[in-house]
Amino acid sequence: MHSKPLKLVGIGLATGLINGLFGSGGGTLVVPALVFLLGIEDYKAHATAISIILPLSIISSYIYFKNNIIRFDIGLSIILGGVIGSILGAKLLNKVPIPILRKIFGSVIIYTAIRMIVK
Repeated sequence: MHSKPLKLVGIGLATGLINGLFGSGGGTLVVPALVFLLGIEDYKAHATAISIILPLSIISSYIYFKNNIIRFDIGLSIILGGVIGSILGAKLLNKVPIPILRKIFGSVIIYTAIRMIVK
């Protein structure tokens, strides 16, 4: 097996683990891995990350469902806003310059990390 397939499987393994442990969020790992380890364009990395996370989230959701740990009353309301937001975000992705996209993405990750550490 060549280096690239091993990197891809390694990225997938780490992403699946993070998705299962933290209830998604694998995109925070997939996007930088695709950009910096594999040299994929930022726009394509973000779009690819979404397509990767979908099957992982379905599997994790199934396991969470079987263990009765999903709050449907909260989840269904957030899904409504999330569908609208994902449509807007997908349409805007190619319109945001890469340097700004990186700054926004990095800032969200840093802000979230600080909030989780401090709280």
